[in-house]
Amino acid sequence: QVQLVESGGGLVQAGGSLRLSCAASKRTFASYVMGWFRQGPGKEREFVAIISGSGGGTYYADSVKGRFLISRDNAKNTVYLQMNSLKPEDTAVYYCAAAGRPWNNAMIIDLNYDYWGQGTQVTVAS
Repeated sequence: QVQLVESGGGLVQAGGSLRLSCAASKRTFASYVMGWFRQGPGKEREFVAIISGSGGGTYYADSVKGRFLISRDNAKNTVYLQMNSLKPEDTAVYYCAAAGRPWNNAMIIDLNYDYWGQGTQVTVAS
């Protein structure tokens, strides 16, 4: 069992930045692919960014590429999402997720994740 706790959400003006953190309880954290997903008002949950267990592999949704950066610190059992140049359309509840599966293209699909955090609200004001 992996427990995930997100933090760092809040209200920010368009063009601003936020950094989300997700702390994991598992000591074998480095063996998990980690992902950030989001669900905006009236929308389905969507993929944002994923990172391999070692941190050497990353992949981003086109909508955030060049603005968001996913990273992880395996010594701290934590994954981060640095969000820059935020837009009102980035407003959503952001979730981190963990998957005990090999790194591959299918990891952008939320159904492949075994554990989820409770989510943190990000609101971008125009």
